Amino acid sequence: QVAQATSVPIVGIGGITTADDALEFIMAGAHAVEIGTANFRNPGAALDILDGITSYMERENIKDLSQLVGIARV
Repeated sequence: QVAQATSVPIVGIGGITTADDALEFIMAGAHAVEIGTANFRNPGAALDILDGITSYMERENIKDLSQLVGIARV
C-alpha cells in the first residue's frame, strides 16, 4: 500500500532472513531491502540472500531486478 501511495523509492526492512523474504518485499514494491538481525546469526546472510535472489532470477529468466519491483501490487 505504501509503494502505491508514493513515488519515493521504498526500502524493505524487518524480518528479512531469506531470499524469499527479500523477494516478497521487492515484489510488494521495495526498491531495496535491508538485512539486519540475520547478520548476527549468520555473518554471510546478505550473500546467501543475494545468491538466492540470483538463482530465482536465473530460473525465471529475469534479467533485471527492477522487473520484480511491485509485480505483486493488486
